[in-house]
Amino acid sequence: MQLLVLILKKVELMEELIKKLAECGVTGGTILDGSGMAKALVNMEDLPIFGVLRQLLSDEEKEVCKVMMFVLKDEQVMVTRETIKKVIGDLKEPNTGIMFAIPITYVEGLGE
Repeated sequence: MQLLVLILKKVELMEELIKKLAECGVTGGTILDGSGMAKALVNMEDLPIFGVLRQLLSDEEKEVCKVMMFVLKDEQVMVTRETIKKVIGDLKEPNTGIMFAIPITYVEGLGE
């Protein structure tokens, strides 16, 4: 089993992505709200950032992201990855997202 994590910056595609994932058999997962680290840095008063740089970072980091996590059987991972890329496009493009998988050695509570 693997934990597939998608940090989705194109949040406007989330509904379509969930539908396509369900169509390919992925019907369970967890979705969390997230924001970039730069947003936290901008809000730190004691951080020595020049005013213009602080404003640029502030404008860039106003958008939120969605953190989507799926516990998948090994055979589901490739199909899920391909489905995600079909919906959101090439992850090499800026402000698209980040996707990675981590092997799971133990899982409980999936109802299996």
